[in-house]
Amino acid sequence: MRRSLLLAACAFIAAATVLPDLASAQSPRRGSDEQRQQQEAAKKKKSKEEWNDVQAPLAALRNAGPCPFVKVLYDAGRYIEFKDNKEASANVAYTGEIQGISAGCQYKDDKPIQLQMEVLFELGKGPQATGTSKNYRYWVAVTKRNEAVIAKQYFDLPVNFGPNQDRVYVTETMAQIVIPRAKDTTSGANFEVLVGFDVTPQMAAFNRDGKRFRVNAGTSAVAAAGTTERK
Repeated sequence: MRRSLLLAACAFIAAATVLPDLASAQSPRRGSDEQRQQQEAAKKKKSKEEWNDVQAPLAALRNAGPCPFVKVLYDAGRYIEFKDNKEASANVAYTGEIQGISAGCQYKDDKPIQLQMEVLFELGKGPQATGTSKNYRYWVAVTKRNEAVIAKQYFDLPVNFGPNQDRVYVTETMAQIVIPRAKDTTSGANFEVLVGFDVTPQMAAFNRDGKRFRVNAGTSAVAAAGTTERK
């Protein structure tokens, strides 16, 4: 509505400016053509001014710099629990793997960094599982890049497996992770946010060596026939 009113006002002003020319015109047709051309020129000028107005009504949300690095710690990216700590597919009890992380951040001026993060977990139940539920535990740590840990917090992830269900996918959302900055020139690139399972030293060594088992490792051929192998 506002644009229509502005265009109408411009047309009225343009018409008013050509009235003296109409009185002195040699022919009505020539005066009409000149009036129409001036009206069109006024409309084009006004439209160009409006479209070239780049001042947005909302405050800009651009960051003062890049976001912190967010990644999975390799040694703690997988959770594989063996019965009696014997590394064999038939001894797998519960498994877990962090499949992916998505994150975004916002900060400006001297404000702290506010980071949001989603973590996708794949959790599995093997042949030696003792029940249909398992409480996994994971952590999120904020560090100065390649230096010491600033803060670390642990979280519980309870999971229930349905009948004949050997895996569950769960997405955990961290709505707000606040990272203070020493001064307004401190970039988010100075920090890392790491995620991992709460693993034992044996699990960490298993991950470090690059060993792997499928979620349904050790199940019978009949049971495995109804599952999909993860590539």
